[in-house]
Amino acid sequence: MEHLVSIIVPVYKVEKYIDRCIQSLINQTYKQLEIILVDDGSPDNCGKIADNYAAKDSRIKAFHKKNGGLSDARNYGAQYVTGKFTLFVDSDDWLEDNMVEKLVAYSLKYEADVVQSAFYYAHDDYLLYDNRYYAKDEPPVILNNYELMTELVINERVKNFAWGKLYKTSLIEDIPFEKGVLFEDVFWAHKVMERAERYVILHEPLCYYYQRDDSIVAAYTPRNLDIIKGLKERHAFIESRYPDLINESYRLILKTHLEHYLLLFLNRQKDPGGVHRKEIQNYITKKHDCFNKSIVKDNVLKMELQMFIIHPYFYIGLLGLYKLFRQLKLTPSPAELERIN
Repeated sequence: MEHLVSIIVPVYKVEKYIDRCIQSLINQTYKQLEIILVDDGSPDNCGKIADNYAAKDSRIKAFHKKNGGLSDARNYGAQYVTGKFTLFVDSDDWLEDNMVEKLVAYSLKYEADVVQSAFYYAHDDYLLYDNRYYAKDEPPVILNNYELMTELVINERVKNFAWGKLYKTSLIEDIPFEKGVLFEDVFWAHKVMERAERYVILHEPLCYYYQRDDSIVAAYTPRNLDIIKGLKERHAFIESRYPDLINESYRLILKTHLEHYLLLFLNRQKDPGGVHRKEIQNYITKKHDCFNKSIVKDNVLKMELQMFIIHPYFYIGLLGLYKLFRQLKLTPSPAELERIN
C-alpha cells in the first residue's frame, strides 16, 4: 500500500505559470497524492484556476485566504495535511513526472527523515544544473545529523530551500514558517534539520526552479536584508547546539553581509542616507575578530574583509579589480553551472 504524500502549493499572482505547475503534480507516476492549493488572496484568476482543478481531480483541494505572504500560505495549507510525507512546491516551479515516486522510494529504502532532490535552474530558453559537487549519475549521499547540519550551514550541497525535499510529516508538523519575512526558509530549515537523523541527497535533477527575468540588482530592496536577520537567528541556534559549526556560520554571515553591502551600494537610492550600509559596516567592524577567526583558510574572503575594514569602498574597488582580471583572463573565472539548451 502506497503512503499518502501531501503537496502544499501557495498560489499568488502566478496566472501565467500555475497550469504548468499543477499539471506536473497531476501527472506524477505516484498517485497517492493530496494536493493542497492555497490561494493567498491572489488578485488575478489563480483562485478560479485552482477551483477548476479541484472540481476535476478529487486529490486536489483548493483553499482561499486573505493575502498573508508565502509563509502564511504554507502554514495555512499545513493544517490540512493528512499524508505521511509532505512536499512543498512553489507555484511557478514544476516537477518531473517521477519525482514523488523516487523521493518516496528512497525515503523508505534508507528510512530517511528527509530526501533532497537535485534541481534545474529553469530559465525561459535554457536550464542550468549545478555539477560542481556531484554528477547526475552518482549514487545517493546519506548524511547523519551532524553532517547534515554542517552542510546546511555551509549552504552548498544542502540548501536552505524548503522546496525540493520530501519530509516525513511528523518531522515538520509543529514547526511553522515565520510570517512577514523574506527568505523564510532560512528561519525554518535549521529547526527541521536538527530533528533529522538521516538525510538523503539525490543528484538526479527532478524539479525545475523557475528563474524570472528580473535581475537581482534591479529587484533589490532593503527587505532582502531579512536573510541577514535569519542567519543571525540561526547563528544563536548553532552556538547553543552545534558549537563546532560556529566559525562556519560566521563565515556565511560575513559573506552575506558583504554581498548585501554591495547590493545596497548599487541601489543607493533605495537606502537613503546609507542607513542600512552603516548598519552592515558597524556589525562587520564589531565582529571583526570573530570573522577573522572564521576565515583563516579563505584567502579571498580575508582580503575582502581587510579591504572592507579599511573602508567599504576599498572592498568595492577590490571587486572591480577581480572583475577586470577575469575579463583580461589574468585570473580564472568562477566555475560555471552546466548549461542545457
